[in-house]
Amino acid sequence: MSFKDPLFFGLIPVVAAIVLYRNRVRGNSSIRFSNTGLLPCLKPGIRVLIADNLWYLTIIALVCLVFALARPRVLLEDAVIDAEGVDIALAIDSSGSMLAEDFSIGGKRQNRLFVVKRVVEDFIRNRQGDRVGLVTFAGMAYTVCPLTLDHDWLIANLRRVSIGAIEDGTAIGSGIMSSLERLNKSSAKSKIIILLTDGENNSGDVSPMQSAGAARAFGVKIYTIGVGSKGRVPFPARDVWGNIIYQNVDIGFDEGLLRKIAETTDGRYFMASDTESLKAIYGYIDELEKTKIEETGYRRYKELFPPFVIVSVVLILLYAVLSNTVFRKVP
Repeated sequence: MSFKDPLFFGLIPVVAAIVLYRNRVRGNSSIRFSNTGLLPCLKPGIRVLIADNLWYLTIIALVCLVFALARPRVLLEDAVIDAEGVDIALAIDSSGSMLAEDFSIGGKRQNRLFVVKRVVEDFIRNRQGDRVGLVTFAGMAYTVCPLTLDHDWLIANLRRVSIGAIEDGTAIGSGIMSSLERLNKSSAKSKIIILLTDGENNSGDVSPMQSAGAARAFGVKIYTIGVGSKGRVPFPARDVWGNIIYQNVDIGFDEGLLRKIAETTDGRYFMASDTESLKAIYGYIDELEKTKIEETGYRRYKELFPPFVIVSVVLILLYAVLSNTVFRKVP
């Protein structure tokens, strides 16, 4: 057993002082006799003794109250929290080619970015305890959300990512460098970038391999994901009347470059040709990048103060009732 607020035991001397003061007052007679010779033969009855010592009920009540204020408790268990200890930067391609509709959800055809955002959202929800940030890139890169444990806020920002918000193109190197800036000051045991693209690098001021070299120097691992079906894929366009039509076009990504980026940083390259394979890839990375750290998060106690409070209240009420009824003193 332990006490949460043991400083309240400092009130015990106050209670002791009350007892001493009470006894001292009782030692002084309120009526003085010229001759006390006859008093020794007069013995007080039980009723008188109880009435004279009834005030001790309040003393016991005060002591019980002090114990209640000190909060006695018993430790039931230590709760252990598993923290992953991984900082993750998600770099997602939002170039125009991500409008290709060769993916589907629930049997309905959807464009690549729509599906990627759905899958990435589930991935984020599974990374409780990890800081996750989001970078998107097309002709240039920008940070959508810095590393954060507020995954609801991160997901809200992810949902706002759209195609056409920045100039078109595919700046893979810039996407990696922006992600590195987010991870640069991280003290996490493991730092990773998950880079997803469906195109070939054709924009940006820094080459993808230079970015990969910088990531390796900082101890950051990069997982690369090439997304898209092989061959011709349906791509939306508008006819002269403004109606949406679909054209079958070839959209290739540089598989060799993505593989080299991953190998340079001791990461892995994946190819996602449909929704299910994309889910499987993020699920695999989720299981692969976990560093368990056991931390004592909180302790569970059983509080023992209620009985002391109850006894204190009962004794005070008992004193009030008895002193004003059965043992009432008449001046």
